[in-house]
Formats: sequence, structure tokens, C-alpha cells
Amino acid sequence: MRFTIIITIFVLFWIMLISRIYQISIKSNYYYENLAQNNIERKYFIKPVRGEILDRKDKLLAVNKIGFSIKIEPHLKSTSPELIQTINSIVKEFPDYNSTKLLKIYKKKNSAYNHRFIPIIDFISYEDMIGAYPKLTINKFLKIESETKRYYPAGSMATHIVGYVARSTNKDNEKDPVVDKVGVVGRTGLERQYNDILQGQLGYRTVKVSATNEEVSELEKKEPIEDQNLILNIDLGLQKLINRLFRDKNQSGVAVVMHVNGDILSAVSYPSYDPNLFVGGISSKNWKRLIDDFNHPFTNKIVSGLYPPGSTIKMSMALAYAQSGKASLDANEYCKGYIRIGRNKHKFRCWSRWGHGSVPLRKAIRESCDVYFYNKSLQVGIDAMSKYLNTYGLGVKTGVDLPREKSGVIPTKAWKMKRFKQPWYRGETIIASIGQGYDLITPLQLARNTAFLATKKLPIPHLAHKIVDKIVMPEYQEPEVNEYYLNTIRRGMYDVCNAPRGTARRAMSKLPIEVAGKTGTSQVVSIPQGEKKRMLESEMEYYSRSHAWFTSYAPFENPQYVVSILVEHGGHGGSTAAPIAAEIYRWMHKKEYFKEEAFSKFE
Repeated sequence: MRFTIIITIFVLFWIMLISRIYQISIKSNYYYENLAQNNIERKYFIKPVRGEILDRKDKLLAVNKIGFSIKIEPHLKSTSPELIQTINSIVKEFPDYNSTKLLKIYKKKNSAYNHRFIPIIDFISYEDMIGAYPKLTINKFLKIESETKRYYPAGSMATHIVGYVARSTNKDNEKDPVVDKVGVVGRTGLERQYNDILQGQLGYRTVKVSATNEEVSELEKKEPIEDQNLILNIDLGLQKLINRLFRDKNQSGVAVVMHVNGDILSAVSYPSYDPNLFVGGISSKNWKRLIDDFNHPFTNKIVSGLYPPGSTIKMSMALAYAQSGKASLDANEYCKGYIRIGRNKHKFRCWSRWGHGSVPLRKAIRESCDVYFYNKSLQVGIDAMSKYLNTYGLGVKTGVDLPREKSGVIPTKAWKMKRFKQPWYRGETIIASIGQGYDLITPLQLARNTAFLATKKLPIPHLAHKIVDKIVMPEYQEPEVNEYYLNTIRRGMYDVCNAPRGTARRAMSKLPIEVAGKTGTSQVVSIPQGEKKRMLESEMEYYSRSHAWFTSYAPFENPQYVVSILVEHGGHGGSTAAPIAAEIYRWMHKKEYFKEEAFSKFE
């Protein structure tokens, strides 16, 4: 037994010895070989120039300003005269900078393991540097290198589309080696959506250096992949017009102008903010001002704002009734101003307290009769309504090339049970039928849905027209729909803008093109049952007023463009949102967007 133990110890000893010899003589050889290689070779990365973003007419929306960065030689003692004099020479030329802060930056980045010049100032414009350049380059401890900085010439006009870049965080740097070297990343909008393309790819230089870190020769060089531009469908002129229309009327809201194939010509979320505030890091004062604004300028309401659609949902709701096969759209409904369910005394009121009398489908659209949709909804049920509304693009993401898009809500019985642990009530079906209750959509969903009503095709919206050298082609879905009823609905939408009782006739009937559309008023607060005469929107507190909607397409017989407007707390769609759409159509007609004008009057 003792002999076995001795033999075992002896064997283990030789195994450890042989293993150690292997580590020292063979395996560590690779380590020291690489270390020696690094002692004579250095790899310097070349940062790519970020691609520009342009509108459809080649007007710049995101560009790179040319300037310079200032760097100081490493390994200088913080108390050395060389470092103090170098920093003072910088501050003398650029008095806006503080010598104490610059010294703090240097000390933080200085390290015995760092052999590269330390960046002290990230960017100084070309104009500011010109006079100082000859004086600073005399100093052997300074290195001045060319640099670029993102700039947004349109300012707040297209912020929620274009987005902005900002300084990268450690988390960003860990995810992407290009971001790590460039130091900036797309934070919002298209800058974020297409960051991987816009930022390009790193280049590099491999050089041989001496023991004192002086460059001896260049061994290899690879140029960066850069200037990968993005051309949009956006018309900056139209963006400016819409921003002015909201500003002049002191209104907040959203406007979307889209070709029926999905090309977005304009998308405005108002109020907005200047994205240039974020490029070098936003101040706490400016940040607080943005997030404290009750009108939410920081929110991209185009794809993230969720609102009850109100009566703008009625066209698709009617199609859902038809597709379900549970309700006949050929049967009129009688409107006396309200309905009741069974013996319940609660009144579900129409917007017209006097009622609309006998109401066929076309009249229900033209005069926006609520009772027509109340009665049909009770025949169809919420689950079938929701199913078909989803296929028509409501309550689902559009697929637009913007980040952080929300899907909204078109409720079902299962949704409510999961969300609130409560059963569904028939009264909630009635409310949902006119775009109230739990119904929530984004303005872009409504624009997409309107394109579907105009063409029978549900497009995937897109802002980008050309990504580097690749054209973005239109994509569609084609939901099943009853064409006979769809044509009746279109005639009802035509009546909204052109017939004597149309809810948008005053704003839309005198345009140089024929428009079909629908107004909507979505309540923010409920109306008490005891209120016999509805309070005027102008009499209500601002944030209690209803949202005003108007969605449309034109020309009527040959649809080309969709215009959808939301005015937050604007009251009635016909008087508040429709006039904005009318100004947009006039501008587009003047700019010759409508190449073929088709005029057709329906009796």
C-alpha cells in the first residue's frame, strides 16, 4: 500500500513537471511571440466619415461639419511645465475652454500603457481653428487632426424623421467596434434605424515602430468604407410648410403625407426640438425643458403617439362588418339620436342629438352617424371586428423604417381579460365601433389604412428612397375585401369633402383637385349622461378637449396621395384638421405633384 502511494506521488510529480515545461517552452512561446510583434508593430484605425441624409431634392438633412480635434502627447506629468504651458496655450486661443477641466480630462486618460496622443478637445470648427492653427502646431506636444461633427441644417423641421447622433456609452462601444472607435451612435430616427449603414466600416494602418514608438515604415493600409448616403422620399419644403401651419395656429399634432405606394413625402410631429442640441451632449437645462413640456416635443407621435381614432375608423369598421358575414350593409339603420341595450336606461348617443333618420351605408360615412355603427357592431361582436381591423392595418405595426414604433390596441375579449382580468361587456363593443374606448392607433397607421381604402392595397410605409446605391421598392399586403361595399364607402368619403352635408365640405370642396376623406373627433374625457346639451369644445379646458382627425386621399378617381392630420385637443376634425390638409393639397398641386387630375362627380 505504501509503495502504491509513493508511485502515485511520483507519477503526479512528473505529470506536473512535464505540463509546466510544456507551458514554458511551447505554449507561452505564442504569447511572447505576439508580445514581441506588438512591440514592433502598431495598428491605427481610420475612422470613416458618416454618410449624409438628403431629401428627395438632394437638400441636406444631416451633414458632417469639417473641423479639428486637439490632442496632447501622453506620459506628461500633471505638474510638468510642458503640460501646463501646452494647456494654457490652448485656452489662450480658445477662451471658452477651462484649463482646469482640460487638465482633468488629460489626467483621466493618461496611462503608462497608452502610447497614443490623448484627445483633449473633440471638435473645433474650421473657422475657429484657422487663426490658431499656425501657433498651436509649433508646440511639439500637440497634435491637431481633422475631425467631423454631425450637423442638422433643417433644425427642428425634420427631427422625428432624421433623429440625431450622440456620444456613445460603454454599452454601445461593447456592442459595435466601429462605434467604439468613432465615439458617436445614432440615437433616434433614421440615424438609429440605419446606423450600421451610415457609420460605414473602419479602415486601418499597420506600421512598424521603433522602441521609442516612432514610426519607421507602413506595412499595410486599408481605406475605410465611408460616405454611405441615405436619400429619402421626404420633401423638406413640405416639412417646412406643415411645421409653419401648426406653429401659426399654435397647435400640436401630427401630419403624414404619403404616396399610396408607401413613400412618405412628409411626416411631422409637432412641436419638435433642435437635434443639434444632442450631438455634443445636451445640457441639463435644455433636457428639463423638453421633458417638462406638456405637448411632448420629445415624443415621435408619428409612430409612438397612441390616440383613439374616433370616426376615422368607421370605413374599415364597415368593411369588417361585411367580411364577418354577420351583418348586412344593405340594411339601413334608423337613428333617433341614441340607442339603449335591453332594459338598461343608459343611452349610447349619436353625435347628433336629433338623429339622422333612416341611414344607409353611404350616408353613415358622409354624416358620420354613430347609431349605424352601434347597431351593426352588436350583430358582429368585438372579436370579429378586431380580427378584420388588424388585417386593414389598425392596431398593428406598419413596418415603417423608424425605431420604437408602437402597435396600439384594437381590443378583443381575450385582450381585456389578460390586461384587466375582467370580462367584456356589450356596451364596450358599441363604444369600440366608433373608435373610442380601448381603441388606440398611431397617425401613421391611419395614413396606411387610408391608402388601403383608396387602392385595396395595404402598403408598408418607408422614408428611405435610396440606401447607398439600392433603391427601396414598394411592398404591399392585399387583404380580402368586399369591393362593392368598398366603392360605396369611397363615395361616402367623397361626400364628406364635397356634398352639402359633408362634415369637411367647407374646407375641402374648393380645391383644384377632388379629395375623398373622413373627419373624426376622439373624446379625451367622457360626457356625463345627465348632460342633455353637449358642451362646446371651446368651453372646455384645453387638455380636456377632443382630438381632431382628418384623413383623406386624392385625386378621388385616381388616388395618388394620402394626407392624414391629427390636431391634439383640436375639437372637431372638419373645422380644425381638415383646413391643414387643404393647405397641403394646395401646396402639392402648385408644386405639380398631381401629374394626372381625374374629376368625377357622383350623384
